[in-house]
Amino acid sequence: MKTTIKMLVLVIALTGIITFGANAQNKAKVSLEIDPVTFAFSGYSAHVRIQPKSSEKVLLGAGIYAMNMPSAIVNFNENNKDLGWNVRLSQGYGLFGEYHFDKPNKKWFLGAQTSLQQYTIEKDNETGESKFNNALLMAYGGYAFQLFNSNLYAKPWAGVGYTAKLSGENTLGNSTYDIAPITMFATLHIGYTF
Repeated sequence: MKTTIKMLVLVIALTGIITFGANAQNKAKVSLEIDPVTFAFSGYSAHVRIQPKSSEKVLLGAGIYAMNMPSAIVNFNENNKDLGWNVRLSQGYGLFGEYHFDKPNKKWFLGAQTSLQQYTIEKDNETGESKFNNALLMAYGGYAFQLFNSNLYAKPWAGVGYTAKLSGENTLGNSTYDIAPITMFATLHIGYTF
């Protein structure tokens, strides 16, 4: 009985391997990406992108990310400029869609992102912290290029988005951290397509 089960598992496995090889060109492709900028600012990121098998130019994906916001981004909002705010994007969850004018993860592309994000704010000369959650809807564009003639790629992009507070507090003591409705962001993703 054990031999029969082992043979059945072997046959199923071999069938799967052969079928996978035969259909490799007709299957969905998966890419994994990170954003090195988040790591540089004490954070992390992990993104998965899927090219549906019926699509030649579209990628769909999801990602998680976190980072300390650089003072340049915090100070970009004149209402927060040089007021001593320390801001951490504590956790972000995003859904992404991209249209590539050539092939996915090659050359020019446009995309859209919708995310839920939690921020933690602190302020110099104030005790404690506050947290708030917001929603983000962003349009972005960029250029992807292959590295070392392989499936590894770099994808710099920049975007403009709309954000709105959903819950929580953006005040600390007598100070209010201003949440601008329009936000901009630019970064670089590094990825690999399987």
